[in-house]
Amino acid sequence: MANPPKEQRPDGSENKVTNDLASRIAAAKRDRAVEEAETSRRASGDTSQMGRAVRLGSEFIAAILVATGIGYLLDLWLNTRPWIMLVMLLVGFAAGILNVTRSVAEMNKAAPPPKDADLGSADDDEDDDR
Repeated sequence: MANPPKEQRPDGSENKVTNDLASRIAAAKRDRAVEEAETSRRASGDTSQMGRAVRLGSEFIAAILVATGIGYLLDLWLNTRPWIMLVMLLVGFAAGILNVTRSVAEMNKAAPPPKDADLGSADDDEDDDR
């Protein structure tokens, strides 16, 4: 089917078709953007929370295991069983807490607060009694 020349078309029919097509394309783009935003929100929501929990737990446990392993090996080498291992267990515990604290601070810095979060008053002055 060939399109009739412009002079044979009724007035405004070409603009009507073009406008309709443009509006359908715009609507499809909006729908796709909404779907992509929803998908990325879902992906960064629950899965990300579980990933954060696993990361924090594994960092804590890894620090303890590595330090305890080093202490055990030093105990075998120096024949001071179990004292260096116990000291290194405590050092690993402290290192694990430090790692978790740093990771949480990094995660909080990277993630903006929710839109409806109450961040406290805007007034930085805490001494109102003066």
